[in-house]
Amino acid sequence: MSRLLCLLLLLLHASKAKSWAEDLEGNEEEEFIKDCRTNSACRGTDVSYPFRLNSTPAYCGVQGFEASCSAAGDAIISLPDLGPCKLISMNFESVRIKLGDERADQCSLQKLIYANLTGSIYGSYSLVRCPSGIATDSDSIRGPIPCLSNESQGQFVYQVDASASMDLLPSQCEGTGSAVGACVSGIVAVLAALIIVYILKKSEKDKQTRFKVEQFLAAYGDAKPTRYSFSNIRKITKRFKNKLGQGGYGSVYKGELSKGIPVAVKMLEGSKGEGQEFINEVATIGRIHHINIVRLLGFCSERSTRALIYEFMPNESLEKYIFLGQDKGSNKPFNMEKLLNIAIGIARGIKYLHQGCEQRILHFDIKPHNILLDHQLNPKISDFGLAKLCSREISIVTMTAARGTMGYIAPEMYCRNFGTVSYKSDVYSFDMLLLEMIGGRKNHDPEIGKKSEIYYPEWVYDRLVERQDLVLTTEVEEKDGEIMKKLSKVTLWCIQWNPTERPTMTRILHMLTSSEEVHMPPKPFVSNINHDYTN
Repeated sequence: MSRLLCLLLLLLHASKAKSWAEDLEGNEEEEFIKDCRTNSACRGTDVSYPFRLNSTPAYCGVQGFEASCSAAGDAIISLPDLGPCKLISMNFESVRIKLGDERADQCSLQKLIYANLTGSIYGSYSLVRCPSGIATDSDSIRGPIPCLSNESQGQFVYQVDASASMDLLPSQCEGTGSAVGACVSGIVAVLAALIIVYILKKSEKDKQTRFKVEQFLAAYGDAKPTRYSFSNIRKITKRFKNKLGQGGYGSVYKGELSKGIPVAVKMLEGSKGEGQEFINEVATIGRIHHINIVRLLGFCSERSTRALIYEFMPNESLEKYIFLGQDKGSNKPFNMEKLLNIAIGIARGIKYLHQGCEQRILHFDIKPHNILLDHQLNPKISDFGLAKLCSREISIVTMTAARGTMGYIAPEMYCRNFGTVSYKSDVYSFDMLLLEMIGGRKNHDPEIGKKSEIYYPEWVYDRLVERQDLVLTTEVEEKDGEIMKKLSKVTLWCIQWNPTERPTMTRILHMLTSSEEVHMPPKPFVSNINHDYTN
């Protein structure tokens, strides 16, 4: 097994090490290795390329070969199809590793494989059970196999080569089969072949993705933002020292440009859609500038590494603030006037995307998490990974699948019976966000409980019709109450299930900024269920 495993690691190393080394310049390779080996040990066992500890940056190893430290302090790696293994030692220079079985209390296929460490995995052997331990001076006998043996019950299981004479064993020993070795060997050979095929296919897919991205960048021309090398990215982030957060897209690090300008660097680790998220970001916000849209300052596309550099937003996302006042009696972080100003800023940003660019930009993922706040709490729309470009003359777009986040996706994105997908889908998402800003709670919250219906927009509509207050837990000034009613009516206009009945962002901005009273919209949903939001 050790020979096969080393062969696989060498294949992996050969397929990845070349591109890994070429990403580095001059003596940076030595610094890079030093960075990745810092804090990369569990109880003294070093973890090196192609493996990496999950506490180190993703570029320190090959994707899918992450290691972790167990409670006992062992370095645990999960090999494809073989499960968790204990990393006993690893020599970085010679790319040799020594493994142990992490699941000592089980007797899996993996353990039978490890029982054959000193012999060829392609030979047949027998398992024999003896009532007591025997001398294993012969090279044909190995054991006892720990997971199959039980000393307290007088059971000791040994592996005996099929070609060996049974005269070497005491008469009390009995055979348990002669085809185990061939079976295990065959399975291991198949697994090895599958792993190699997987590596080759993944390598080919990575090449296709890189070609697709480079084609896009070439066609984009000089209008694209500044392109940085991976070496520049490391310097900007000070070797990825300050991690701001992580999500399905990858990790975000704080950095600083040469003139001391703070930035946020998003590393697209294992980005989905063959680089489409990266292309969407560069294509949509790469050459637009608006006070309410986060600015893309640069990017990196170097082999399999893709990164995006944005202006830094010190106050993080709107999501951090709007749910802080959910508990009864607690103060909300923003007063209603500030919420109105934030809503107006977001609306202006979306209007610019829909009407102010050469091509209409549909965001398709408007939500609190994607609204960032600068040092003056001005909102900026971010994360254009799901965005779609279309002509300003065309109001309807073709979609192969729903895009966005549950709770903010317009009905027509799920079912075409509600209407066609268009810029009105962003209008729906904006107003679901606005409802959450007003109420300080999620529109669809599974934590509320069984006795309360959890569709918050309908509750708001019913209270407006009945001329009841929208705030149940605290007293509000008359001015704040009027702002809340205005915002609520605007949102209810914009979450009409029929897209044609929703206003444009231009009309929404007029309603938000005008002193005119907003008329009550028709009820956008039908239900005979009583809702209780007092709990």
